[in-house]
Amino acid sequence: MRTRITLIFWLLVAFPALAAPKADYWAMWDTLNPASQATFTHHSWQVLLDKYLQPQGQHTLFNYAAVTEADRATLDHYIGMLTARDPRTLTKDEQYAYWVNLYNSVTVKLILDAYPVRSITKLGGLFSFGPWDDEVVTVAGEPLTLNDIEHRILRPLWQDPRTHYAVNCASLGCPNLQPQAFQADTLEAQLEQAAYTFINSDKGVSQQGEQWQLSSIYEWFKADFGGSEQGVIAHINQYRNIKLPEDARLDYDYDWALNRTAD
Repeated sequence: MRTRITLIFWLLVAFPALAAPKADYWAMWDTLNPASQATFTHHSWQVLLDKYLQPQGQHTLFNYAAVTEADRATLDHYIGMLTARDPRTLTKDEQYAYWVNLYNSVTVKLILDAYPVRSITKLGGLFSFGPWDDEVVTVAGEPLTLNDIEHRILRPLWQDPRTHYAVNCASLGCPNLQPQAFQADTLEAQLEQAAYTFINSDKGVSQQGEQWQLSSIYEWFKADFGGSEQGVIAHINQYRNIKLPEDARLDYDYDWALNRTAD
């Protein structure tokens, strides 16, 4: 039995696509208040992004090593401000910005709490590939994991493939942590820019001889991109400057190294 468990664990580590969660609708969060006038500025999160996020080639890297104790406290306060609010009282766009910014800020906090660390995949329990199934926040009395936020709330409630360009897993292979905090009144433009930037970067799509190498998110979450390689190609060609042929031969890769600046 122990041998079997060990084998399954190493298969998941070597091939994380096998463990990619499916969208799992959570009815509790499918409530909104379209008449709500409440807004979040996400100012504290923006201050931290302005201070520690640094562009470097096709990546935006986070300077985890430079974060001060005062700014750690600011991050904790920001996350506490979000979790003190029940997002179901907000409009749909305010909810989306709420959940994406919560996901990204909590991910940064997890890295800071464990830093120095080479990869987010080193976090979590002994048999975990990262911290995504750890309960990290409580919202409206409900303990939540990062997987809950992404795969039980954002993906099934919005059914927007651009969510994959909005949430950030603190890895070089991931779509960049965006330099602007998501805001309800600019969501469409921000999501379009995030999709365009990633798809036109080498880590999103690159030609390797006669083959095209794509980010593994298009393999792991193919269901969100049309459910087939043809659907993936069609999605990519909505944004890519150099179009993929309809019969393109696809391969997939992902870099789990931490999205950090040099210490």
